[in-house]
Amino acid sequence: MMTKAELFERLKQTEWTDFEIKEALDKLPKNVWESVSSFSNTHGGWIVFGVKERRKQSGTYYEIQGVNNVEKLETDFTNTLRGGQKFNQRIASQPQRFDVDGKIVVAFYIPMSEYKPVYIGTPAETYIRLGSTDQHATQFEVNALFRDQSYGKKSNEVVIGSSFADINQSSFQDYRNYVKMYNSSLKYNTLNDEDFCIKTGIVVNGMLTIGGLLMFGKLEKILEFNHDFIIDYIEIPGASIKEAHTRYTYRMQEQENIWDYFKAISYRLRTRLDNPYSPLPNGFAPDDESQMYCVREALVNFLAHADYFSEIHSTVRVYDNSIELQNPGSFPVDLKMVGLSLVSQPRNPNILRFFKLAKLSENGGYGIDKINEWKQLTGSEVTIKSNITYSEVKFLMPINANQRQSTPNGANKDVELKILAIIGDNNKISLKELANKIDVPSRTLDRIITSMKRKGIIQRIGSPRSGHWEIIAK
Repeated sequence: MMTKAELFERLKQTEWTDFEIKEALDKLPKNVWESVSSFSNTHGGWIVFGVKERRKQSGTYYEIQGVNNVEKLETDFTNTLRGGQKFNQRIASQPQRFDVDGKIVVAFYIPMSEYKPVYIGTPAETYIRLGSTDQHATQFEVNALFRDQSYGKKSNEVVIGSSFADINQSSFQDYRNYVKMYNSSLKYNTLNDEDFCIKTGIVVNGMLTIGGLLMFGKLEKILEFNHDFIIDYIEIPGASIKEAHTRYTYRMQEQENIWDYFKAISYRLRTRLDNPYSPLPNGFAPDDESQMYCVREALVNFLAHADYFSEIHSTVRVYDNSIELQNPGSFPVDLKMVGLSLVSQPRNPNILRFFKLAKLSENGGYGIDKINEWKQLTGSEVTIKSNITYSEVKFLMPINANQRQSTPNGANKDVELKILAIIGDNNKISLKELANKIDVPSRTLDRIITSMKRKGIIQRIGSPRSGHWEIIAK
């Protein structure tokens, strides 16, 4: 519902993504059906009859004209929405009346449709909302809307002809070990592999679900089912592709499945982000308040919400000053509502569930809160964009982090000498203690330590917790 005060407040604004006024003194305007289609295909919106836009040199204002035959307009509009002849879907909407100085304004809220696209007559007459205007959808956008009809359902379907044998055992056993480590109380941990797959939804009726195949399957089986499957990870030296002196400095090789991509991407991101040292195998604890936690939450959502059947691919681009996660497929809700709703609407619910079983995703729709903590931690912005065909989460890197990333080789040499001196005094010192003593971020220390190991200067003997350092050469 909308109050009269809210109506007047909206009329003061200059651009509306979810609000459209129509002059309808005596009859319905012809272009109203384009707005119905566009709101149905995006995130819903209000169509308000009885208001006329006036333009002057001083600006635009809106004049309340009212509607002369209110009952007829309401009946004609409602019957068209529900009749099933104008549109390919029946649309439910109730009129709301406002009396403004004796003039009646009528408003209808058009909800986002569960079954898209909503078009006028044929798919060629599909409209989407871009800013404050209704635009013809491209064929690419229409295809994306058709795929959205299975939003939240497709990943639970089975892959005909698949079986437990199509699971990549290396990936799957790594996942099971991870779950046992971080979710030790999960009752499924005691099951054998095949029963575990059945209970968690990896396998249904002896066949892999689409989500199960994409998450843990053998690459050859995934490509047989979806020949476009790939997740791209690129590190680009510069603030943008145009500024980069070379196309990229690192591009991830093809991985077997989503789980392997997640582990490989997490490892690369960890070298660039501050996060508390952990003696656990992946190097960071599952519950902390680090930069890595924020980005990892975005990565999990990125992988769980991707449209894996789009013509474009999921891509992680790491620049000197930002990390960008770009996904095929739109967000399921209006971005103005992101973080305000507790409702989680994953495109691929079983993929998200696999991550949750491993304690790698927030519950109850709170993941966006963790992502938004980036600004509190770094002082830099995190932005979210979405349209019909793609969505993007972008983390701007803090300025001091950028400066540290570009540390010249001479400065690195100074840090190496400090590390050797400290290890010489205490060969059991932890990485966290080293970082504190040298006063560098843990990700910078990780990079220098890795370089020193590769050059044969030092080595670590034993476990991260109880082992010790050895100096091989100075």
